[in-house]
Amino acid sequence: MAGPDKPTLLEALRHPRMVAILLLGFASGLPLNLTGSTLQAWLASAKVDIRTIGVFSLAGLPYVLKFLWAPLLDRYLPPLLGRRRGWILVYQMLLAVAIAAMGFSSPQRAPSVLGLLAILVVFLSASQDIVIDAYRVDVIEPEERALAAAASAFGYRTAAMFAGAVIVLIAARTGWRAAYGIVAVLMAATTLVTLWSPEPECPGLVPRTLLEAVWHPARDLLGQPGAWGFIALVLLYKVGDAFALSLYSAFMIKGVGFSLTELSIAGKVNMTVSSMIGTALGGWVYLRWGMFRSMIVLGVLQAATNLLYMWLALAGKVLWLMILATSVDNLVGGMGLAAFVAFLMAQCSPSYSATQYALLSALAALPRVLMGAIAGAVVHSVGWANFFVVTFVTAMPGLVLLLALRTRIHALERRERLKASA
Repeated sequence: MAGPDKPTLLEALRHPRMVAILLLGFASGLPLNLTGSTLQAWLASAKVDIRTIGVFSLAGLPYVLKFLWAPLLDRYLPPLLGRRRGWILVYQMLLAVAIAAMGFSSPQRAPSVLGLLAILVVFLSASQDIVIDAYRVDVIEPEERALAAAASAFGYRTAAMFAGAVIVLIAARTGWRAAYGIVAVLMAATTLVTLWSPEPECPGLVPRTLLEAVWHPARDLLGQPGAWGFIALVLLYKVGDAFALSLYSAFMIKGVGFSLTELSIAGKVNMTVSSMIGTALGGWVYLRWGMFRSMIVLGVLQAATNLLYMWLALAGKVLWLMILATSVDNLVGGMGLAAFVAFLMAQCSPSYSATQYALLSALAALPRVLMGAIAGAVVHSVGWANFFVVTFVTAMPGLVLLLALRTRIHALERRERLKASA
């Protein structure tokens, strides 16, 4: 590597641990859109009411509640592959089966069955996320966290957009059963990555009791200076971004009138490329600018890009504008996500990384789930253009809080530098 303080992404990728983070990020992102925007596209193409589509987003609640069972994964060890990789392998195999079953469902004939399977996929996906996130905290050195965040987000968003873009395109040609079946096969293939991934050199102490696994992580997390402000920031930082994208597929199909093919190629394939570039840039920006500066600048840009969708809603079906809005929004969103993940990792201890990161990431996911549930009603009341103005306004409290916590965030940065030099 060029140096311990500022390794480049390409140099870091020579190390097996960073390659593992990248590929496990892909495994983590595969199921996301299958119960989010891809499911929205399926429901919208099946002529399901927009309010019902909004209610379906409640299937994402396990992403918010995953901290409830995360202590079990800190406390108990699987019979093989170690504390983290063993659980990852279990959930990857179960996900492959559940995703395949979801593809055999029908939103017209049995919407309740499809909804229950979506909840199951989200539960398994959230459980996989718990241990993959904990593995990333355990295996990565403090000075590599920004690059690890970029690599993880790079893999995650690539997989999520693949499951949102290519899969929708395949569904337009061959049907939803084949599309979900392809993702199920890919999910099964990710078990090979888990088998290959290296074990953390310093995995942290295993809690001796379940009570210890619950209490100690909370005490450690809340005992740091500025803890409650950090928790509020985790909740609010990406709320505007989450609100704007909560009905992306429904907006493009029902609100503007794009076809499934146009949505797949001009929208979601474009999302993939923009997100990949954005996450790589986000890791670089975080290294150069530090925690506070990168988060405030990217937070402002995340809010501003929501207004591009307002422009599209007013202009109507304009393909170049759809490409522009999607490209810029996901480029900036990918950059912001890389910085945000590094911020979350900085607050976690290796001994309790599963529980602590699960709690923080669950809080971060809460806006995406709850905003999706109410977004349909907001659109129904005020229309698409005004909806995106509302999403811009909802980003403001997080930015104000970030400014208020500036001193605390700089202190957290100094603490991270001390860890890296120890």
